[in-house]
Amino acid sequence: MDVKIEESWKKVLAGEFDKPYFAQLINFVKAEYAAGTVYPEGKNIFNAFNLCPLPNVKVVIIGQDPYHEPRQAHGLCFSVQDGVEFPPSLQNIFKEIESDLGTPVPPSGNLERWARQGVFLLNSILTVRAHQAASHANKGWETFTDEVIKQISDKTENVVFMLWGNYAKVKGKVIDTKKHLILNTVHPSPLSVYRGFFGCKHFSRANEYLTAHGKTPINW
Repeated sequence: MDVKIEESWKKVLAGEFDKPYFAQLINFVKAEYAAGTVYPEGKNIFNAFNLCPLPNVKVVIIGQDPYHEPRQAHGLCFSVQDGVEFPPSLQNIFKEIESDLGTPVPPSGNLERWARQGVFLLNSILTVRAHQAASHANKGWETFTDEVIKQISDKTENVVFMLWGNYAKVKGKVIDTKKHLILNTVHPSPLSVYRGFFGCKHFSRANEYLTAHGKTPINW
């Protein structure tokens, strides 16, 4: 199957694109887009991949599925489009960055600037029906993104994986801990943020690790 995705990712994921589960997934997704409103826009499904080629990956942040309200999702986990109010988890991420690094909360929740620096913002599920969280769960995306994480683990070195919440920790079981740094804490949602996300200092710890391994730190 010819999937429109950045070339370095296309090369390592070609085997997935030819598997029966992926064909079934694409047929399901196409039918969903034809039947109603689905997020993100089709052109942005692989936005995280297109903005952050595999050789550029320095940090991986794993989300669950896209935001399901208008003008929010654009293919990067936790990120929203310019001019959109910050969802609670993103607010808490910015609060922790401000506490950790002294960086003021930015005017926009668009995290493309992170992606262009090598932060791979991967949702486990890449599409969602409008107003229905997890509506595209268990259709094949999780199998695909497990392979994406495995490819990053296998094909790169000294990448920081930020695993926030139990869902992300389970996704991270395929990561080679001898080659990479894993930072675990609770999810930044209001339900859990005070149980360890605030004060986790993941952003400074990531930059310290990158610097120690000869990589340019992220301007969070």
